[in-house]
Amino acid sequence: MKREGRAVRRKSLGGIFVVPVCIAVASLVGLVAALLGEGWMNVVGWIGVGVPVAVAVLARLNIRGAPINGGH
Repeated sequence: MKREGRAVRRKSLGGIFVVPVCIAVASLVGLVAALLGEGWMNVVGWIGVGVPVAVAVLARLNIRGAPINGGH
C-alpha cells in the first residue's frame, strides 16, 4: 500500500505502545520515590517526574522543526 509515493509501514501493538509505557513507568517510579524517600530518592523523583515534561517539550520542538525522518 502506497500513499503519495511513500510506503506505509504498519507498527505492531508493542511498537505503538512502548514509548508511552516507558513514560508511564518513569512517572510512576518518580512519584513513588518522591513520596517515600529522602535524599537520593528525591533526585530519582525529580528525574522520574521530569521525564514526561522533557518528552513533551522535545515532541513540541520537533513538531515546529524538521520532521523526524528528514522530510521523506
